[in-house]
Amino acid sequence: QVQLVESGGGLVQAGGSLRLACAASTGTFSAYTVGWFRQAPGKEREFVAAATGRDSFTRYADSVKGRFTISRDNAKNTVYLHMDSLKPDDTAEYYCAAYQSASLVRATMPRLYRYWGQGTQVTVSS
Repeated sequence: QVQLVESGGGLVQAGGSLRLACAASTGTFSAYTVGWFRQAPGKEREFVAAATGRDSFTRYADSVKGRFTISRDNAKNTVYLHMDSLKPDDTAEYYCAAYQSASLVRATMPRLYRYWGQGTQVTVSS
């Protein structure tokens, strides 16, 4: 069982930055690919970014490429999502999730992820 806890959400003005963190309770963190998803009210959960465990290969949604950066610190069992140039459209509940694989081929699919955090709210004001 892997527990994931997100932190770092909040209210920020458009153009600002935030860094989200996802802390995992597992001693084999490097075996897991970790992804970030977001869900706005009335919308489906959408993929944001993912990073593999050992090699930290990454994948991003087109909507965040060049603005968001996913990184991980396996020694701290933590994955980060650094968000720059935030837009009001980025407002959503952000979730981290994990699955035990080194492949990013299907990383955009929520059903692939076995473990989920409780979410952290990001609100971007215009």
